[in-house]
Order: sequence, then structure tokens, then C-alpha cells
Amino acid sequence: MKRREFITLLGGAAAWPLAVRAQQPAGQARRIGVLMNGTGTEARLQSYLAAFVQGLHQIGWNEGQNVWIDIRWNNGDAALARTHAAQLIGLMPDVILAVSATNLMVIQQATNTVPVVFVQVSDPVAQGFVASVAKPGGNLTKWVDLLKAAAPALARVAVMFNPETSPQSKFFMRSVEAALPSLGVQAIAVPVRTTADVESAIQSFARQPNGGLILPTDAFIRLRGKLIADLAARHRMPAIAAYTEFAKDGGLMCYGAEINVTGQMRQAATYVDRILKGAKPADLLIQRADKYTLVINLKTAKALGLSLPLDLLGLADEVIE
Repeated sequence: MKRREFITLLGGAAAWPLAVRAQQPAGQARRIGVLMNGTGTEARLQSYLAAFVQGLHQIGWNEGQNVWIDIRWNNGDAALARTHAAQLIGLMPDVILAVSATNLMVIQQATNTVPVVFVQVSDPVAQGFVASVAKPGGNLTKWVDLLKAAAPALARVAVMFNPETSPQSKFFMRSVEAALPSLGVQAIAVPVRTTADVESAIQSFARQPNGGLILPTDAFIRLRGKLIADLAARHRMPAIAAYTEFAKDGGLMCYGAEINVTGQMRQAATYVDRILKGAKPADLLIQRADKYTLVINLKTAKALGLSLPLDLLGLADEVIE
């Protein structure tokens, strides 16, 4: 089997080459498949999708005229993502846009003939989606550093993720574990697959003192962020997540890549356009996000009895009081 070729776009995009595909008849509308992360009821995610469609329109692709766009949402469910990937491929698209590592993975498993552009995929090199790209550095280990700075007595951290919807979490675990020897903290992987698993896992982990919680990027976890924030507060456990909603939902902190997803989706439209016009995926440039954002919920810190040092607060891009 020939080695697949890939591209990356602003922290994650990839494409497979158009292998043995018949040439489209002149004047025939092209077809784009879109596999979105999360649910179609989330206004923010709908705005991202709209940015992609608007980007296509500005380039000259008008839905129902010269292009058809088939959209599916995975609802933070890997099984549903696999079903939708098969459906989209069955529609014989000219290119697919995959949003998230889960969506990219299931499409990769289902086809090696359809070009795929992807966005919002963490460390595509470590996950095997691309051969090389500049490393993002040690930013992931900051989760442990920040929790330890907020709670000096921290001795254990639970890294919670759904293995089905967060394939990248095994790589996050490696980064977290690499940071531990100098911090005197034990990391414990806590895989969960249902909401009931989340509740029982936090309750069980909280039975021993000086524990903390790390939530990597994961649609399943993000959709249960408010529940997890409430459970962490109930068990007086400092927690940090990779997405800003968590701190705003009552979690202690968030630290994650500051990505202009709207801009990503518009640029994804340009990548799709170039592929539809015959560009080779391997010729498209690799790009990624570099800036990371820290948000601290000071109200939650006070409720947990934590007195945060001024230098930690000084690092925050936003403090919720």
C-alpha cells in the first residue's frame, strides 16, 4: 500500500491524495463532506461551520449550484463518528473536512482514496497523521505545573478522557508523566466512556487527599464540563482543562491553545478549493497554532480554600472573580 500524503492546517489538517478517481464531468457540481465535532445545537460550533461555508462562497463555491455540502455531527460519540464517516464516504465526496482527531481517525480508517482536510487535531505527528511538523514544545506539561502552583500539596493527578473520542490523550499522558519526576506528583490515567463513569471515577479518586484533575481535549469530556466542574467542587478537587468553557463553568483553570477556529474554518475552505481545483495535498503548507491561554476562576479557588500566588495570577490571560 502506498504511503498516504498529508497536509496540516493551523494546528491540524490533513489530506489523502485522490487515488484512482474518475475525472468529474465538466459543469457537474462537486461534493464536500463535513464531519463536525460536538452537536449541531451548539451556536458556537454552528458559527464555525458557517465560516467554512462562507469561505467557500467567497471563493465562488455556492451550495446547490456548483457544490453540494453534506454535514454530519459526531455528538462526542466515536461510534456515531464512524457511522457518519461511512455515510459521507458512501456519498462519494471529492473532499472531506474533518474537525477533531476522532473524526480524522475514523475517516482515515474508512478510506485511503478521498482527500481529507482537517482542523483542531492535537499533535498530528505523534498521532501518525503527518510525518513531521514543528513541535509545540512543553506546553502540555503546564497542566501539571499550573495545578501544582495553585495547590502546592498536590500529590496525585487524574488525567480523565474517553479513549474512543480522545485518541490523542495517550500522547498527553506521556507529556504529563514526563513532567512528574521533578514535581513529586503521580499521574493516573482515568478512562471513562459514560456519564456514570465520570461521576464514579471522580468520587473514587477523591477518596484520597491531595488529588487534582486534568482534562485534555476531548469532545465527550467537554460536553460534560459543567458536570465535571460541579463534581470537582463538591469533592474539593482542583481541576484544569484544555478549553476555556471549563473555567467559566466553575472549574479552577483552563490552559489550552488559543486557536482562531473561525479563521481555521475559513482557511480550510481555501484548502478545499485548491484540492477541488487539482492541487496536490503534499504541496499544501503545514501550519499550526503557537499561543496558549490561561484562564483562572478565582471564585472557585476561594471555594476550594486555595490562596493563589500573585505570580500565577499574573500569568493569567483572564481571571474570573
